[in-house]
Amino acid sequence: MAARDLYEKDFYKVLGVSKTASADEIKKKYRQLARDLHPDQNKGDSKKEEQFKEVSEAYDILSDAKKRAEYDEARSLFERGGIPRNGFGGGQGQYQGDFSDLFGGGNPQDIFANLFGGRRGPRKGQDLQTESTITFRESVYGTTLDLRLNVEGRAQQITARVPAGVQDGAKIRVKGKGAPGEAGPGDLFIYLHVKPHPVFGRKGENLTMTLPITFAEAALGADVKVPTLEGPEVTVRIAPGTPTGRTLRVKGKGVTKGHHTGDLLVTVEVQVPRRAEGKVEAAIKAFAEATKDEDVRAEFRDKAAQ
Repeated sequence: MAARDLYEKDFYKVLGVSKTASADEIKKKYRQLARDLHPDQNKGDSKKEEQFKEVSEAYDILSDAKKRAEYDEARSLFERGGIPRNGFGGGQGQYQGDFSDLFGGGNPQDIFANLFGGRRGPRKGQDLQTESTITFRESVYGTTLDLRLNVEGRAQQITARVPAGVQDGAKIRVKGKGAPGEAGPGDLFIYLHVKPHPVFGRKGENLTMTLPITFAEAALGADVKVPTLEGPEVTVRIAPGTPTGRTLRVKGKGVTKGHHTGDLLVTVEVQVPRRAEGKVEAAIKAFAEATKDEDVRAEFRDKAAQ
């Protein structure tokens, strides 16, 4: 595509977002459109395949802060009549300066050609995007993806390595697995979705979990075994009088990225007996009688009165 075609195109309209849309809004809209228009979901539908290419092209420009800024600058100049529809060759209503104050200097035709792949010789093939879902454990320890994609009507088997420690929404690049081109194929970008784990969560390089403990363990203290993502259980010490919501730290049981490993953050949750009968009921009543003079809400009332 020639440079002129690019600044004439309204990429914001292609994605269906406003010109002031944030990077997150642009990413969210692109993912929605990519899912609906992906060739694998619309086999044989040439119209949606063309729409998918346009959406991918628009996202490639608007997701890159530098490209977006230069595109916005060129679009603004174009809409003011500074860049004519027939190019940069001179004439009425055309920007006549040396372009030193636009796009960081230089002729804009050259800048667009370099930035967007204008017709200045053989071009690299188009970059492609796809999505894949991995498990929480795979996101922590890494995995290998085996994907089967349809690239310009041809089935292609792709193997991609997902590094350890990736987060939900991460993007990995597979060089040379995009669309073919005169100067070689483009690249493939894979956007990752991580399935939630039923027990473990994540904050940066730390793993998190909520640990249920009994009232007796919270009141009297206890040593409790806790599962870890890597397998073997570890023992955490519950101090006497531990309240719900207190977080304990288990060193070195988090996510490893590079030379650093995070911790496991264990937040305790005191479980109240759902049914109190027989000896349990008698014990609770005895406890209530023994602590009836203790006002646990005194500090609470003082704060409320402030």
